[in-house]
Amino acid sequence: MVRRLWTRDEFMIVFNLYLKTPFGKMYSTNPDVKRIAELIGRTAGSVALRLANFASCDPILQQRGIKGMTGGSKQCQPYWDEFFADKEKFVFETEQVLAHYQKTSLEKKYKRVLSDISDNLTGKDKERIVKTRVNQNVFRAIILANYDSTCALSGIDIPELLVASHIMPWADNKEERLNPENGICLSSIYDKAFDQGLITFNDDYKTILSSKIKANVGKTFYADFFEPIEGKQLLTPEKYFPSKRFLEYHRDVIFNH
Repeated sequence: MVRRLWTRDEFMIVFNLYLKTPFGKMYSTNPDVKRIAELIGRTAGSVALRLANFASCDPILQQRGIKGMTGGSKQCQPYWDEFFADKEKFVFETEQVLAHYQKTSLEKKYKRVLSDISDNLTGKDKERIVKTRVNQNVFRAIILANYDSTCALSGIDIPELLVASHIMPWADNKEERLNPENGICLSSIYDKAFDQGLITFNDDYKTILSSKIKANVGKTFYADFFEPIEGKQLLTPEKYFPSKRFLEYHRDVIFNH
């Protein structure tokens, strides 16, 4: 039997899956792995192996001493290089390829998050908004997977209540918008508090409360929602720890001491 070489499209689809899959679930019996394998006409085992190959090229995992499966790393490395060269462009392209294989369009696939775009918006302006919305959705999937769909502070594991919180805000640094180290999975109340600079985290990933929050000591909501998290360490993520550089930025620029 002639061995069928992997195509660029197949590599891109599996890279997309890698970003969205918790490190501990990159195995052939994972329903998501089986679904992608069927989509591209590969075995679940071969897709799981490619995920391990991508893990071996992941520089963030390498820094933690996690090697993955190095056998196919030379074939996977170029896709990591493309990702780091332009994360927004490459992630969007992987979503386009995936939608094509799913026999749909990005507009149909992401109908809910694109539904408020004006019909009068066309051309480059529409393309830019669609790209942004799709990439934001992918970032959410990446961050939720990194925390196994669990709030890193409260332990809430209901996806509808979870937010992929940017440490360095989306508008502040284009290059880091889709960096997995720039996100923390938080439930809605803690996401809002983090976004508004009412809470932050130190380099040991422990929670710091602002003076504005602490001014509410004695109130029921403080006892229920904030007293339990003061000094609490974030849940250990599956693959990507929050960047200490980004946390420092948040403490210096966003946090209201």
